[in-house]
Amino acid sequence: MRFDILTLFPELFTPFLSNGINRRAFESGQVEVCFWNPRDFADGQYRRVDDRPFGGGPGMVMMVEPLSRCLEAARAARQAAAADPEGQAAPVLLFSPVGQRLDHPAVARWADSAGAVLVCGRYEGIDQRFIDSFVTHQVSLGDFVLSGGEIAALALLDAVARLMPGVLGDAGSHQQDSFNPALDGLLDCPHYTRPEVWQGPAGPQGVPEVLLSGHHARIERFRREASLSVTANARPDVLDAVRAHGGLTKQDEQWLRQHQPAPGTPS
Repeated sequence: MRFDILTLFPELFTPFLSNGINRRAFESGQVEVCFWNPRDFADGQYRRVDDRPFGGGPGMVMMVEPLSRCLEAARAARQAAAADPEGQAAPVLLFSPVGQRLDHPAVARWADSAGAVLVCGRYEGIDQRFIDSFVTHQVSLGDFVLSGGEIAALALLDAVARLMPGVLGDAGSHQQDSFNPALDGLLDCPHYTRPEVWQGPAGPQGVPEVLLSGHHARIERFRREASLSVTANARPDVLDAVRAHGGLTKQDEQWLRQHQPAPGTPS
């Protein structure tokens, strides 16, 4: 898998690629990352990549010509490295507020792909003609605006890398992640570790006894019910989506009726 990143600030990625557990994915080559700076493909002594918007208004706009040349070079390098399935051009992904929100199913699809070209915009935006001509996917992290696409690209790389075999210490770790189909899309349950009793601000706080019981079936059910509770309270929209896709059992529904207040009822 290979990601080619078009960015004016490749140095922002260096600490991420060489630190933390996910660095294993990049050091092993499971996820190859190559950088392309549009400024290297700009004209003139100052290598300008932006200009004032036609029609006036604040900010600057990234120019289409340096970006298109940069993309052409990235595509040629991918082709020379046989990074894409034969006869298929790599998807071109732009991080943008108009894009679809990145979620676990989308991350899983990218993790199962040959990669993509990631375009990190800056300034007020990029020339729409580049988007219309080359961009195949637009992705958003949420309903807010960043100063550039680099943070969004890092988020995608991080989410994809941790799904690669051998990256996490325990091969089953990501199976328990929030939103994972292994949990039917529910949020993950709370977790506890040593000490068994912690002297907190409100006095001694222990670990739920069932987690110390060694009874695997009871522990599994406790965690399932904790996930149901967390999801119902924090993200009822997620619970509704899980229910709509048949992800809740009769036992789950019975537990929810007994332990969760009806909508609009004070808890």
